[in-house]
Amino acid sequence: MPELPEVETIKKQLAKKIVGKKLQGEKIKRGRRRAKLLIIDFEDGSSLLIHLKLTGQLIFEGEPSSYTRHIFKFDDGSRLIFNDARKFGWFKKAKNQKEVKKELSSFGPEALQLDLKPFKSLLRKRPGAKIKPLLMDQNFIAGIGNIYSDEILYWAKIHPLRRAKTLSDREIERIYQNIKKVLKKAVRYRGSSVKYYLDAFGKEGNFEKYHQVYQKEGEKCRRCGTKIKRVKLGGRSAHFCPKCQR
Repeated sequence: MPELPEVETIKKQLAKKIVGKKLQGEKIKRGRRRAKLLIIDFEDGSSLLIHLKLTGQLIFEGEPSSYTRHIFKFDDGSRLIFNDARKFGWFKKAKNQKEVKKELSSFGPEALQLDLKPFKSLLRKRPGAKIKPLLMDQNFIAGIGNIYSDEILYWAKIHPLRRAKTLSDREIERIYQNIKKVLKKAVRYRGSSVKYYLDAFGKEGNFEKYHQVYQKEGEKCRRCGTKIKRVKLGGRSAHFCPKCQR
């Protein structure tokens, strides 16, 4: 947390508030997102990169708190509060686009921009990989994390421990279709506020109301009534319906 939908939400909201303003004397040209990174580009070619990691928040015109790690002050007196309870988040200035490109070089294709054929090709190159951690691997596909990998695989009816080589073409298509469907819907509802996430105006997202399996261990599957299970997976958890997801 936050994942693609949360960072995309913050990007869209901040773009309406900070583009054209000056930060430390440099005029802001645009805001954009790559994977889970927020990028603020300046007219002089430099950029500010911000990664919220687990508990980061960016609140426009927010009030400082004990979790505030930095305050970005704009030329017109407005400000952007960077909160981070667990202090894993970070920000850094890149002097030019060459430095930005180097910082972003390890990311795989964007989850919402990837076409089906390249997606199939990527999966075939990782035959032994389990599908949930593979979807979360930012070198493989950029933007998906723990929450949305659970939800995508639920809707695709795929068990999170299935290996890529066991997936049929039709199953791969279902995963691909639900990557688009789930992420787009999550962006529309301004992300999921399961713990620390707030949007750029300090409000909670609404997509957690539509979660089907994430953190719902022991609850009944809304599709078949079977109890949702959780399995440990490399230090993380995978939530799934044992009947719907074989």
